[in-house]
Amino acid sequence: MKRLIRLFILPLIASPLLALSSFDADDYPVGAFVIKEVGAKREMAAKNEDLTIAPASLTKIMTAILAIESNRLYDTVTIPYEATRVEPTRAGLRVGEVYRLIDLVMAAMIESDNDAAMAIGLYLGKTQERFAQMMNAKARQLGMHDTHFTNPCGFDWGDHRSTARDLLTLTEYAIKNPIFNQIAQMERATIQELTTGRMIRVTTHNRLLTRYKYAVGIKTGYTSKAGPCLIARAKREGKDLILVMLHAKADRWRLAGNLFDRSFAQLGLDTEDDDHFTQQLYQAQTNLKPATRAKLTRAAMKRGLKLSSMKKKGRLAKKSSAKRFAKKIKKAGYKIASKKFKSTKRAKKTARR
Repeated sequence: MKRLIRLFILPLIASPLLALSSFDADDYPVGAFVIKEVGAKREMAAKNEDLTIAPASLTKIMTAILAIESNRLYDTVTIPYEATRVEPTRAGLRVGEVYRLIDLVMAAMIESDNDAAMAIGLYLGKTQERFAQMMNAKARQLGMHDTHFTNPCGFDWGDHRSTARDLLTLTEYAIKNPIFNQIAQMERATIQELTTGRMIRVTTHNRLLTRYKYAVGIKTGYTSKAGPCLIARAKREGKDLILVMLHAKADRWRLAGNLFDRSFAQLGLDTEDDDHFTQQLYQAQTNLKPATRAKLTRAAMKRGLKLSSMKKKGRLAKKSSAKRFAKKIKKAGYKIASKKFKSTKRAKKTARR
């Protein structure tokens, strides 16, 4: 069974799963990504790292670091009307309410609340345009040459863009700040309105924190233009990795876990399960687009496997274990059947699962 599943996955990643010294970044179904060990000079793996892509709510890392570096975190901020008119996600801030700036930073970073991010921008910059200028000035200072911000939230407004490499630069800078680090690792928090005492609970959207045991933050993002995005950090046995992933076309949490595991393996850390990489990348295929599935089918056929769409007729000749294999990949949208074999009772029943 394990051998068959490996055959199904191997064509996607070019090099054998157990030969972890290298892997083909182009095989990962994302628009762009880069992964790097903190403090190292070179990236471990990358794909389209200089391609300009909408960064969605990953933008809020810049918004947060500007707020933290303002040395005004305990200022009180009165929520303006403009901040309450943004698109979801929202914390539910109300016009005229008063919050500490640090609470707005937590809401923006943990739950990705756009009303909190906009309130930060309007407080520090007086206008959204002025705050965008502050963001771009900081980007230039950090060497983010392919980045341009138009708003503090990450909305696809105007020429709002960045690259995986630039966002990696921003993240490596931000994690040097202990306040940012503390907030970026939080799964939930409660913020309080100062005049009425109203409490608002904010909770992270970052499922990697519960699905991957070495994850320690940092930020998720999504817009219709940007697609699912993620900046993640993982620590294991003294190794510290940062991953920037933009426009994921499959399950970003499983792809991130796979990239982290493979990168840790490159650094000499053994996997806890020989099939760990195989299983994670297999699960990531469940949301692939038809064009990617077609590529997978062609690659599988070269290795003697024939995959057919659930909507069409087709059979797989790969011994009697094809029945068990069929159950495994049914979720991926394929139908597999074994041919009839002469010598076994099982062969008399055509496997069409």
